[in-house]
Amino acid sequence: MGLNLFNAGEYFEAHEALELAWREDNSTIRDLYRGILQVAVMYHHILQQNFRGAVKVYHRCMPWLEPFPAYCRGVDVGSLRHNCQEVYDELARLGPNGITRFDRSYLRPIRFSPPVEG
Repeated sequence: MGLNLFNAGEYFEAHEALELAWREDNSTIRDLYRGILQVAVMYHHILQQNFRGAVKVYHRCMPWLEPFPAYCRGVDVGSLRHNCQEVYDELARLGPNGITRFDRSYLRPIRFSPPVEG
């Protein structure tokens, strides 16, 4: 559910849903949830034109995503990391006064394969 909200551009709601999953999971995969929920917070900050908050959360999310392989539990973590770097690079290029010109097309959906029910 959290990934679907994220992909619909509902970043605050995605953060809330992913935080629930993160709190309920005691396995190592919980850090993946944490990384993704931090990306959602970063994107939310961008949409709120909060440059400082977005940059701060970028530096939080990447260490949570780094340990995971390119694909984990159906999530394309490699593409997500790459996209986060592109978003950060664009933020750095624009600077605090340019965040109003941030191109939302940088905020790409997370590619994932939903679990097969059987």
